[in-house]
Amino acid sequence: MEIKELCGVLEAILYVAGEPVNAEALAHALNLTRAELEPAIDELRESCLLDKRGIRLNRHGGDIQLSINPEYARYVEMFLQPVKKQTLSQAVLETLSIIAYRQPITKSDIEAVRGVKCDYSVQLLLTRGLIQECGRKETLGRPILYATTDKFLRHFGLEDLNDLPRDEETPVEGEIGV
Repeated sequence: MEIKELCGVLEAILYVAGEPVNAEALAHALNLTRAELEPAIDELRESCLLDKRGIRLNRHGGDIQLSINPEYARYVEMFLQPVKKQTLSQAVLETLSIIAYRQPITKSDIEAVRGVKCDYSVQLLLTRGLIQECGRKETLGRPILYATTDKFLRHFGLEDLNDLPRDEETPVEGEIGV
């Protein structure tokens, strides 16, 4: 493999890894010796510096890693600064709470409880990773069943669904569902 191609392979692996990679282990995985890999590591490092690229190759002992070029850190910060906490609308929260308490549940069952369509809310919750498809109901049309995710539990600081607040009107797990 020529050095430019090896640099590309190295960059792709380091990009996907996202964390420090042991150079010895990398050489072994590529069926190379460490001495054969070293020129590609040096070439990629120099290329990132000379071309004023947005990434750079860092060495930490026997490990190598890609990181942002410190010259561009302020631009990255400016881009990430307007990260706004996106709140969920009342309709989306209602839909989420119905799913949380009555899972697994179909869209039509959610709509029966809410009295309105919930397509947008369900799609938004899927996109945000707070709910997931968890199968199909064994009934006419085999509608999709929805349930909450681990991300839902983390987002609301719950260890499991038993930590959801309950009152005497709230069904206990297993009372409602499929």
